[in-house]
Amino acid sequence: MFGGLFTMLFIFVMISVILGATRGNRPRLGDGGYPQQPLDRYPGQNPGQLGGPVQPFPLQQFGQPYGDPSARQPISQGSREAIDRDITSFGEELRDLDLEVVGLPLDEAAEADYTAALDAYDGAKQQLSTATSNADVKRIAEIMEGGRYSVACVRSRVKGLPVPERRPPCFFDPAHGVSVANVSWAPQGGAAREVPACAADAQRIRTGLDPSIRMVYAGQRQVPYWEDRQHAAWAQGYYGRYDTDPALRSITHGALMIGGFSLLMGLLDD
Repeated sequence: MFGGLFTMLFIFVMISVILGATRGNRPRLGDGGYPQQPLDRYPGQNPGQLGGPVQPFPLQQFGQPYGDPSARQPISQGSREAIDRDITSFGEELRDLDLEVVGLPLDEAAEADYTAALDAYDGAKQQLSTATSNADVKRIAEIMEGGRYSVACVRSRVKGLPVPERRPPCFFDPAHGVSVANVSWAPQGGAAREVPACAADAQRIRTGLDPSIRMVYAGQRQVPYWEDRQHAAWAQGYYGRYDTDPALRSITHGALMIGGFSLLMGLLDD
């Protein structure tokens, strides 16, 4: 009898020891039944460095900036038509460039710039064929801006001139290419401001003529592109990288801003 009780007691003690050891090896469970995560652990932090510096969350995911909700919006009709028109005109400009340099020796730097311009044209066409969002339009406009600068570099190199300064595109129409100077210009009924202008528009203004402004349809009437919000993504792509340029800052800040350019550029909160 005592032998049986002793055997049962021994079995009970062994089971308790085994269960206790098993529980001790299990992770603690949170309220949801899953292992609790350390409060100082964030995505991107190196395991084993808990409590150390926390890596910031990425600003982009799947190519879409978190800080610009409009970038995820479908392409506006105005921006799509504008960038499509620019790609076509850039192709014509490349054909003209080919006629200008045919038979002329191109050094390695000129060849590289020429190749970059051709790549920009092909890349812009390819990306437009699959573009679905405003972010896509901005990216294509950035490609086009770089391509036009490459063309300007080729023209300078074949003439034996220094490559031009990397300046913002012409304010009156980014398809005019790289600006060559800031000129004082006042819109109708507005105050004069310094704006970046291409050589042709700068000459027009200096001789008292009107610049060649890009006009777009807003409903049934034509307005300068900077007054139509449907062209916002397109304009941001061309001018976004130059948001610290003094001339552009003077346009986009203050009470004397020109039209809606400040809204298109998205710089008012800087």
